[in-house]
Amino acid sequence: MCPARREPSVNRMSNNPIALVTGASRGLGRAVAAGLVREGYTLITDARDEAVLAAAARQDGIALAVPGDVTDPAHREELRAAAEKLGGLNLLVNNAGTLGAHPLPAMADYPVDELRAAFEVNVLAPVALTQLLLPELRVSGGAVLNVTSDAAVEPYAGWGGYGAAKAALEQASSVLAAEELAIRVWWVDPGDLRTDMHQQAFPGEDISDRPLPDSVVPGFTRLVTERLPSGRYRAQDLVR
Repeated sequence: MCPARREPSVNRMSNNPIALVTGASRGLGRAVAAGLVREGYTLITDARDEAVLAAAARQDGIALAVPGDVTDPAHREELRAAAEKLGGLNLLVNNAGTLGAHPLPAMADYPVDELRAAFEVNVLAPVALTQLLLPELRVSGGAVLNVTSDAAVEPYAGWGGYGAAKAALEQASSVLAAEELAIRVWWVDPGDLRTDMHQQAFPGEDISDRPLPDSVVPGFTRLVTERLPSGRYRAQDLVR
């Protein structure tokens, strides 16, 4: 027997669409969350650093900040409950990620335990969170946006661990898009940005020539507000 279809909650705390952005205490995640607030979304954010997340939430007008680690099933349940508290979910942005082993090792020398941890954060956690929130997203006709990288499709020396994880996330996104026709599924390459993660990849180097995360936020918000077809996008290509 088919399960009963869930109806949208009638007790929404906000009349605005609801979005959840993971890894939103700094960098691209914070910039995207703030951009969505400006577009009229009510935001739920998460990150591991509670103090930094709370400060960002206060400054950016975030409705609910839920500190924790997305690899923890109990924390993912907290995020689901936060969405339910606000009355549902319209958009999930899986931004939380890790570079993995750094300085960047060759694949021949990549510590397998660190590779496993990179897949846990970059692939398994976003897939598990998406599975948990899909019932709400199906009801709202919402969307999943997974942050990926050009390292998923280009063979950059030293980027094998991170690139392999992002390639797996891209394939999972592509299959999800083929299966879940009631929602949008996007996987977006933000390009090289001036972030803490990018600095980790190039320790001691000056990366001030990379653009700030705010520069690509218009691409992300255009994708969401215009509800473009499911698929892979480069954020810079969407910036008008």
